[in-house]
Amino acid sequence: MLKKITGVSLVTATTLLALTPQQEEIKPRVSLQQSELIWNSSRKTEAMDSPDVQVPVTLVNTIDGDTIKVRVNGKLETVRYLLIDTSESKKPDMCVQPYAREAYARNNELVKGGTITIEWENGRTRDSYGRLLAYVFVDGKSVQETLLKEGFARVGFIIEPPYKYLDLFREDERIAKRRKLNIWSRPGFVTKWGFNGCVQ
Repeated sequence: MLKKITGVSLVTATTLLALTPQQEEIKPRVSLQQSELIWNSSRKTEAMDSPDVQVPVTLVNTIDGDTIKVRVNGKLETVRYLLIDTSESKKPDMCVQPYAREAYARNNELVKGGTITIEWENGRTRDSYGRLLAYVFVDGKSVQETLLKEGFARVGFIIEPPYKYLDLFREDERIAKRRKLNIWSRPGFVTKWGFNGCVQ
């Protein structure tokens, strides 16, 4: 009799399990931009959940004063520096602007000076050209801050505030402007929309 009850219980339990709808495993939804940043397929990137995490990169080359090309876990990426703008020297159909070569040289010197890491704003990972938008650090020191303080860059492209380093960058810019360093030494050269003038 006990065997019969145990057998019936086992059949009933199995039937109930088979008929009970299984809960679907909930997976986080990842946007296209976020998936492009998940470089290591064995784990999700921590940086998307915590934008303060700095991701190590390997420099491939320096493009200009505010752009570099890097390798991240085997993937080639162009990184456009968040919140700063330097004068142009390589833009098609545009003249070479004052301080563009100097900004390139200083940026190149900085990024070749140590270990590079990048950090980004949550939700602001790429621009319209597909470039990564990031804060760039060398041995923990901000490249953007150095370029601003030394007068090679202006604060720009403030598209979707707030930004975590915007106030700090504005203060760095004020220091260079007050000292009339590089781009700030030419009256009327720096405008709200960029730079005005060409190398003669």
